[in-house]
Order: sequence, then structure tokens, then C-alpha cells
Amino acid sequence: MAERKISVGVIGTGWIGEIRAKVCAGHPLVESLHLAEIDPARLERVARETGAKTATTDYRELLRRPDVDAIFVSTTPETTHYPITRDCLLARKHTFLEKPMGLALKEADEMMAMAREAGLKFTIGYTQRFNPKYAYVKKCVRDGTLGVPVTALVSRNVSRSIGNKIGGRIRLSPAVMEATHDIDFILWCLEGRRPIRVYAQSVYRIMEQAHGVPDCTWIMVTMEDGTAFTIGAGWALPPGYPHFSTATIEFVATEGALLIDDSHRDIVLNTMKNGMVLPLSTMPGEQVGHVYQGPMRAETIHFIEAVALDRPVLVTPEEARQVMEVTLAADLSAEIHQPVSLPLER
Repeated sequence: MAERKISVGVIGTGWIGEIRAKVCAGHPLVESLHLAEIDPARLERVARETGAKTATTDYRELLRRPDVDAIFVSTTPETTHYPITRDCLLARKHTFLEKPMGLALKEADEMMAMAREAGLKFTIGYTQRFNPKYAYVKKCVRDGTLGVPVTALVSRNVSRSIGNKIGGRIRLSPAVMEATHDIDFILWCLEGRRPIRVYAQSVYRIMEQAHGVPDCTWIMVTMEDGTAFTIGAGWALPPGYPHFSTATIEFVATEGALLIDDSHRDIVLNTMKNGMVLPLSTMPGEQVGHVYQGPMRAETIHFIEAVALDRPVLVTPEEARQVMEVTLAADLSAEIHQPVSLPLER
């Protein structure tokens, strides 16, 4: 298909939606940008900074515009993901939805069917696939460098500031909100193998009283070929780690292993006023002068080009549904203290 310019809408211009909007505004394949945001002050500021063609507090106005080709759904709380995305797909808009895909498997199934029947691009925001370190693991598995996978471990911790931000808006676990990225990453690396069993344990110490959510969850997943991997996700790092995510990855296979440090300790800023901080350490990345550091810009551009150039999306909705099923099984396992078999009962 020949290259064409497209018009893009962004629904929700909070932390993530603002990044998406600014990337869209600067891309040569985006002819016009349209914003929807319920906070009028934020809407006005982001619209001004991006040069958006239209800005509204009612997202349905974007869906009624025939010239809008694609939508980024970047809304919170996460309960909004399914109804808004359903409306986008009903309006025949190619749709990029932030994780999680939904809160129930029937929601995922309905959206997948709608997109498939209408021939729409539909993908989910698993940003870490666009992190070069993570993509390198996938490459080494795919090209045979590591041999046959044996096991993997990802341990991720984020600061209490983020834990309080997420836990304060919706009662979702670290499995659903944090581990989901790393589950997607390892399942992507193990493509072609199906998860059959999940066992998880959660710990309640810090976040329970304020938000009713665990501080961390450890998840072990067994694949149909016997490969097993473990994901640890927590959001209880002390306040000395503002907006800081630290992760370590171990991927072991028959012919080799990869050990990756994604702890973001390579840049340390220490000031008299604010003490020590670790900049450039958020998972999506951030703007640094004229350069965007982090994977979210590449991910956003990938979806723009998928629509404008009719290319396939990297994250399929079927893959995102599988990740969602594993996170739901992890929460259930942690609750009943028993392994949970997949697939889950519908």
C-alpha cells in the first residue's frame, strides 16, 4: 500500500497520553492531531504544546470525525479501557490501547472479534518490546544463539510514589499493572509455546492499609514444553527512588545465557536541595532536550506507521489476551494459595 498521511486522536493526555500526543505531533506521517481529555486545563496546555487541530472534553467527538483514522486510548482508571476502546472499534478506528487490555477475558474477546471483523489494526501498549535490551534477548532466542530456552527470571521494583499513584486510582495488583510487561516480554521470547500453569504468592505489608493491594507478587509460569519462568513485581521501594524502575533479567538456555542489568543506576544526580536521584529511569522514558530517551517513542511511531503504511502490529491482541489470562491466573493463585491451570474457565 502506498504511503499516506493519517489523522490521529489521543484520548487521555496524562503522563503517557501526553508522550503519545507529542510524538504524534512531530511525526511526518501525521497530518493532524486531535485530543480528548476530561481535565480542561491539561487539555488546553497539551493542545497548545502539540498544535492539535481539535481538543475536546468528550472523546466521542473524536469518534464522530470521519477524518480521524487511528486512536490512542491512554485513559485512567483502567476500568475505562474496555468501554472507550469498544466505542473506538465500533467507530471503525484503528486503535492502540494501553495495558491492561481489559479487566475480564470476555472484554478482550469482544474487542478482538470487533477488530478482526472490521479489519482494523488493534494493539496493546507493551512498551518494553521496544527497549533495545529486551529486543536483544528476543533476537538471541530467535536466531538460535542461546539454544533451547530452559528458564527465565525478571525481577522488577518501582518506587512507592508510583505504587501509591496506581493503587490510589484502582484496586489492581502488581501482577496486572507491573508484572504484565515482563510476562509479555518472556512469552514473546517463548513464542510458539503455550503457558499451562501459574503459581503466585503476594505479600501485604505497606500498600494494604491505604489501597488494599499487595506490595509485591511473585509469579511462576510453566509452559507446555516444560520451560518455566519467574516474574517478580513490586511497587514498594522507599521514597528515595522517585519515579524509578529497576529490573534484572536472567535468560538461561541450553547453549548460553543472557544476564541483563536494567536497573538505571548508570546516571546518578546528587544535589544539595534534592539529594540523590536516578534520572532517566522511568519505564516509558522521557524527553531530554532534543532527544527522547526510552522505548515509548519508538512504540508510538510503530503504530503510526502500521496504520499509515499498512504494516502488521508487533503486539497482537491475541498475545495481549494471553498475558491478561496469566495475570488473572496469578491473582487467583495468590488468593487461593494453589497453582492454577490454563486456560481459565470462560
